[in-house]
Amino acid sequence: MVSRREFLEWTGAALPFLGAGQAEALCFDDSRVNQAGSAIAKTGSDVGTLFPFIHSQARKTDFPLSFLNDQFKDVSAWKRQARGKLLELLHYAPPKCDPRPEVVEKLDKGDHVREKVVFNTTPDIRVPAYVFIPKKGKLPAPALVALHDHGGFYLWGKEKLIENEDEHPVLADFKKQYYGGVSIASALVRQGYVVIVIDMFYWGERRLILDDDAADWRERPRSISAERIAAFNRRAGQSEQLVGRTILAAGFTWPGIIFWDDVRTVDYLITRPEMDPKRIGCVGLSVGGLRSCHLAALDDRIKAAVVVGWMASFPAQLKSRVRNTIGHTKLVPGLYRYLDYPDVATLAMPAALLVINGKKDQLFDLNGVQQSFDKIESCYKKAGIGDRVRPRFYDTPHEFNNEMQTEAWEWLRKWV
Repeated sequence: MVSRREFLEWTGAALPFLGAGQAEALCFDDSRVNQAGSAIAKTGSDVGTLFPFIHSQARKTDFPLSFLNDQFKDVSAWKRQARGKLLELLHYAPPKCDPRPEVVEKLDKGDHVREKVVFNTTPDIRVPAYVFIPKKGKLPAPALVALHDHGGFYLWGKEKLIENEDEHPVLADFKKQYYGGVSIASALVRQGYVVIVIDMFYWGERRLILDDDAADWRERPRSISAERIAAFNRRAGQSEQLVGRTILAAGFTWPGIIFWDDVRTVDYLITRPEMDPKRIGCVGLSVGGLRSCHLAALDDRIKAAVVVGWMASFPAQLKSRVRNTIGHTKLVPGLYRYLDYPDVATLAMPAALLVINGKKDQLFDLNGVQQSFDKIESCYKKAGIGDRVRPRFYDTPHEFNNEMQTEAWEWLRKWV
């Protein structure tokens, strides 16, 4: 058993590095130590007694590369420095390459044409996508990158955002829950946009398949049962940590793959003669919102972004909301010593930014979301473009419902 003297001698070296609250939490009296010498005080954190130390090491408000810091006056100069740090920490910088697109399917959908295309995002990675071209209206048309979610639903990716006459009922139910039953890529092409949507790494046609997986998981037939779909999604969720750790062990990051694929999608998109390269926007829910935020932050060709269901201040998430929000797909090691998530969002400036979160969304600390909204607005106002940002709360859970979509489409019409 550790004696009180031994404990205090051990903690003495740590106290100068802790705030008063953390130091007090460590210096508990003997009545709060059980017979094994362990602290039994409750922290309310998912990481229990380790939280005070973790919290003590986290940035609170002094993110050195935030645009709100007095040293930053010029947006372009700040973006070069802050964006450069973000790119550095992704540890993934694939060389530019010819997309070498191949159209593998072309369907006339009445008011639009839908193509299935495969193209390169790196010299050795081919990414499947759907491209939607409107048949009405003037071409070249404005274009949108539609970005699908995580949702714990891995069997399909891009199909979450498109209409399909032979859609599986499980996928249809998923859309009803999170998108108000709307296939948003198909809805947007009917508004006159050229739209592209790809499979994110680990989803859809890029999902994890193991050597002994059964034919239904390999081929995704229309007859696959709801139970088998759920089983695949469980297995993929359980394997996410192993894939993430394997990627990190290989020396790069999962967000690096995701964000660069999305930037390279724009590289391919601007080769399409049907679209106007000066009028590009992006939109997504959940991880799609995270992707939309980062695409606008990393690519100045994006003129407007809609970020739905993914705005947070990371210090506010640490206590009890990391479990379902900050997995390997979103973790950029060391970033939060320089930039909080709302600081990353403001790298989109001067692009127009609409950010929507639900007040009943249990994934995020509500106060942290409000602080993020305030920070983003302050950054845009400092840059003299306060009219180009709109943070919005809806009294809803984690979703992109019809009312939100109406506001999002109005925003995109105004700025793209």
